[in-house]
Order: sequence, then C-alpha cells, then structure tokens
Amino acid sequence: MKITAIESLQWAEYPRLLVVRVHTDEGIIGLGETVDKVHGAKGALHGTLAPLLLGQNPLDIEGLWRFVMDNIMYHGYAGAETRALSALEVALWDIMGKHYGAPLHHLLGGKTRERVPTYNTCIGFGAVQDYAAWHEDAGALARSLLADGIGAMKIWPFDQFSEGSFGQYISLAQVEAGLKPVRQIRDAVGNDMEIGIECHFRWNRASMERIVAALEPYNILFLEDVLPAVYPDEIKLLGQRTRIPIIGSELLMTRWQVREWLEKHVSPIVMTDPVWNGGIAETRKIAALAETYGVPLVLHNVAGPICHAACMHLGAHIPNLFFVESVRAFYNTYFPILSTLEVTVADGHLPVPGGPGLGVTLREELLTRPDMTREISAGDGLAKGRRAMGDHWAVEEIR
Repeated sequence: MKITAIESLQWAEYPRLLVVRVHTDEGIIGLGETVDKVHGAKGALHGTLAPLLLGQNPLDIEGLWRFVMDNIMYHGYAGAETRALSALEVALWDIMGKHYGAPLHHLLGGKTRERVPTYNTCIGFGAVQDYAAWHEDAGALARSLLADGIGAMKIWPFDQFSEGSFGQYISLAQVEAGLKPVRQIRDAVGNDMEIGIECHFRWNRASMERIVAALEPYNILFLEDVLPAVYPDEIKLLGQRTRIPIIGSELLMTRWQVREWLEKHVSPIVMTDPVWNGGIAETRKIAALAETYGVPLVLHNVAGPICHAACMHLGAHIPNLFFVESVRAFYNTYFPILSTLEVTVADGHLPVPGGPGLGVTLREELLTRPDMTREISAGDGLAKGRRAMGDHWAVEEIR
C-alpha cells in the first residue's frame, strides 16, 4: 500500500479546525485533524511533510513518524510541524484500522475500561452557549450539565483580570469577583459537581498563590496550566503551597518535553493533546512515561469529532487516565454536521466509538460546501525510501 495524496480541508464556519485526509492506492482514506493556528500547520503539512510521505507505506507508522521527526527536528519541531505531523499520524492509524478491520483501541492493545470519564469545558458555540452561561449564572449551568449526565466542569473565572497587569498582580476585589461562579456552583448543587479551574498560564506565582488560597475552601478538582510551562520550578513551588492538584501541560510537545516535567515532579497530573503532541502513538508513550512515575494523565480535547474519537480510543486504552476533556457546545452542535460520530454522556462518562479505525466518517455533503477550502499534495513524493540521521546536505538526500 502507498500514500498517493495528502489533502487538507477547512471550512470558514469552523476556522479553528484543519481536517486531513490521507489517500492510498488501495482506496482507503484515513482521517486526521489538528486545531488552532491551522494556517501554520497547513503550510507545514503540504510544504514539509507531504514531500517526505507521498509514496510511502502508510502502515509503517512508527518508521514514518521517526523519518518526519528527524527532518523537522533541525529547525525547532514543537510547533506547526508537530501539529501537522499529529494530524497526519492520526490519519495513518485510521488507515491501519480500516485495513485490518479493527477499531483503534484494539490496535493499541485493547481496553482497560469500557467508558471514558470526562469533564465539560464550558465553551460556547452555536445554540449551546455554556461560556455565556457560567458568566451569567454558573449554578444554573451546573444544574444543566448534571441533567445531561455531566458531573465535572471547567471554567476560567480569573483570566479576565490578567490583562491590566500582564498577570503580575491581582487585587483582592478581583479575586472575590473570580470566586463568584465557583460560589454559585456550590450554592446550587453542593459537591455534586466537580469544578476544575483553567488558568491559561495568565499569572505569575505570586498572583496564583493569592488565587489558590481563595479557592482552597471550595473542593476544587484541579488547577490547569497555572503558569507557562517554561517555568517548571515555579509551578512546582506553587504546587507545594496548595492542596489543589495542578495539571500541566498541554504546551509540552512529545515525550521529550514531558520527560523533564516528570523528572522534576512538577505536577501530580499531566496533560497532553494527541492532535498537538505528535499523535496517537506519542500520546501512548507519554502516558506510559507518566505511569512509571505514578502520575495520571488528562487528554486535552477541544477540537472536532476526529480528535474526540481518537481521545475516546486512547482513553479506553490508557491505564493511568484521569479524565478526557470534552466540550458539550461542540459535540451537540457541529459534530453532527461534520461527521457521523454520535456523542452521549451517562454518569459522567463517554462511550468509545465502534467500527474500524477511529469510527468516524465525514458527511458527504461537507465536501461540497461553498465555504470549504481544499489543498491536495499528490504524486510520488521526493523521498527515496526513508532515512534517519545521516548527511542532510547530500545531493541525493531529500532536504
């Protein structure tokens, strides 16, 4: 089997998403996806990755990943190139599953759990405006989520105050205002709802310590990305000053960036995103690395139905899973428009898709929408076989 074309799809209505389709000479098409800053990922996909991978065997996932990583490592890999590689690698797993008629979790080695625990990130989209809801009455939102079978929610009530001081100082009045939705949730549903606080690395440690001290009485499930991941020692010091577990970080790409985090015991929970970090196999390696330290894993999942499906298969497989993030405002609005994936929540858990590969099919009408932009790289590619290391300036080598 050979890769004959690599295709990217975008829709103006969903500007955060880049969908990738990998075509083969056997007619199997694999689906992948990445999210955010997609113009850079798209350029890397067609400009750098496609010439390396066209004509290659899509079932050689590990070898192809190493081949690409060896090339992109030269110029700083953990950005657009790795997001593009993640989307493409997910599509290769989808091809393998379809080739062998097996769901992704079987290819990974099977399930450790039948259902995947989830929390809802309270973003708004279309008719589901969970972001506006927690700003208006977070208690009412909590009741709505519980009615939908969701027992954990994530909000970010302190971000809004960071702009004035560039995250260097938060006043007591601002802390009090940030606590308002947390109090509303506790007043409305008590401890029936778990609360996660996203910090989006907006603050320095001094400010975070003031925020954390105020949150202590409210039985907070976790604090996510309290400081930028480039300050692991500061994050560790903050963690030593609170009983609330810290999660980090979606900003760490590949196992090599996660390694130092684990070696330093920066946070008791780690987070990674399979459509940013290098892909499905890289997520499994990160999970295994974390498991050797006794650290659980959260799967970051704020993209489309392809990423969601990948996270469900990985969540079913990974033994040290803490939660998989999900977004009600996405899976109840545009997921059914883009795909056949059905998402239901029961008792705080999500089901694992069936079918071969990821178990996701794009809707045919999606491919003829007037707001779609398509780019295709096709042909034999430029790489003659595969290489690792060596002299990349040699005339006969692909550069």
